[in-house]
Amino acid sequence: MTDRKAQISRDTLETQITVSVDLDGEGSSKFDTGIPFLEHMLDQVARHGLIDLNIIAKGDLEIDAHHTVEDIGITFGQAVAKAIGDKKGIVRYGHAYVPLDESLSRVVIDFSGRPGLFFNVDFAKDLVGGFDVDLFAEFFRGFVNHALVTLHIDNLKGDNAHHQAETLFKAFGRALRMAMAADPGMQGTMPSTKGVL
Repeated sequence: MTDRKAQISRDTLETQITVSVDLDGEGSSKFDTGIPFLEHMLDQVARHGLIDLNIIAKGDLEIDAHHTVEDIGITFGQAVAKAIGDKKGIVRYGHAYVPLDESLSRVVIDFSGRPGLFFNVDFAKDLVGGFDVDLFAEFFRGFVNHALVTLHIDNLKGDNAHHQAETLFKAFGRALRMAMAADPGMQGTMPSTKGVL
């Protein structure tokens, strides 16, 4: 596989965001978003996905975090799509189950070329560290719409919202890692009977 790196910038009246990724990294991350709990979650994606991930974001946080979280998801999705290229030779599908104490989540991803989010999470409370957990669905929706993936996210059990969120993001990182890996059996061919994804 060729060098799978990308940098994408998004500049709107609401946010200014730059995301850089190395899909074959070591799991390092650097963030400056003004949203500490989201950064904690994104660090899980980098670490468990073995993705080097840098995100700088300035947004209208004086209103709320909605625009910034959504646009980070959009820009991250664009960066992953650019870095992964034509998808030849990748596994394509990835899945992971991750527990954290009482919480258990499952994430399944397909680099299908068709965006779809199926988000089944009933958080135990609305806020964690001042962060509105409803915004996680917006992050993932932004990601799938621009990475062009199908993503199923299910929290199977849990009664601590921090633990629930952490299992989602760890499982997401692990599923990404599996799906983006080189498939020795494909030897650079397209993992689809259509010949294109």
